[in-house]
Amino acid sequence: MRIGIDLGGTKIECAALDPDGSIIFRRRVATPRHAYDATLAAISRLVSDCERETGRIGTVGIGHPGATSPATGLIKNANSTWLNGRPLREDLERLLGRPLRLANDANCFALSEATDGAAAGARVVFGVILGTGTGGGVVVEGRVLTGPNAVAGEWGHNPLPWPRPEELAVPACYCGHRGCIETFLSGPGLARDHAANSSPPGTVLDALAVTTLARGGDPAAEAAIGRYIERMSRAFATVINLLDPDVIVLGGGMSNLDRLYEDVPRLWGSWTFTDRVDTRLCPATHGDSGGVRGAAWLWDDPEA
Repeated sequence: MRIGIDLGGTKIECAALDPDGSIIFRRRVATPRHAYDATLAAISRLVSDCERETGRIGTVGIGHPGATSPATGLIKNANSTWLNGRPLREDLERLLGRPLRLANDANCFALSEATDGAAAGARVVFGVILGTGTGGGVVVEGRVLTGPNAVAGEWGHNPLPWPRPEELAVPACYCGHRGCIETFLSGPGLARDHAANSSPPGTVLDALAVTTLARGGDPAAEAAIGRYIERMSRAFATVINLLDPDVIVLGGGMSNLDRLYEDVPRLWGSWTFTDRVDTRLCPATHGDSGGVRGAAWLWDDPEA
């Protein structure tokens, strides 16, 4: 039995997989925000509940925001900032009494979709979670690509390419820089853009409300979605130019915008350095289960 934990900013999910990938246990709890010790305790309880209720002992993989620094062994770059600077692997291994596999949550998502999801059988997969952030992960021939700095796939913290003048005056990203892709293509980024361009200015709606209004023909919402799609096309063009993946798979709340899968590939050719783009853009097969499934599959990746 493989147990996966998806440690998110608002929820922690645990799932146990049989060897064929079927889920035999699944449970979610709220994340104890800004409380590191309580977060550890919540993960421990989930694993204990899983093993008690299934009557089986499993390997455990953890998907989490940010990455484990190769230099210090501590978590870095997590938007769940209470994890940063903490020895997450060491603390959890001591608490659970076994070795663990840990990886960035977007890497876990990409691994899930490359293993038995929308990108199964593809050689190079780029997985993106479009939610409160814009995490990215790379899988090559079934293995997560982490890199010597543990930042492979951190697409959202590069600048939006080919920026237009009005795109230069944006709020700072939580990472401290301005102009990051995440500030445009996350759910909050879409909401901010809509608010800045709505009438009257400052009408604050979340991303789901904006997409719902756009489907109903609201002009301001439709214009915001149009800008979002065009920006995504530019951003993915740089991924194609650099990585040339076979498949780009989208997860997270913004991945439910159906028109992305037709409109973005129609536009990204204007920015890619090739005569034809054969990369596929597709939604995740496993939906919001991708992260927890990928965490469980980490035990099939010898480099995790």
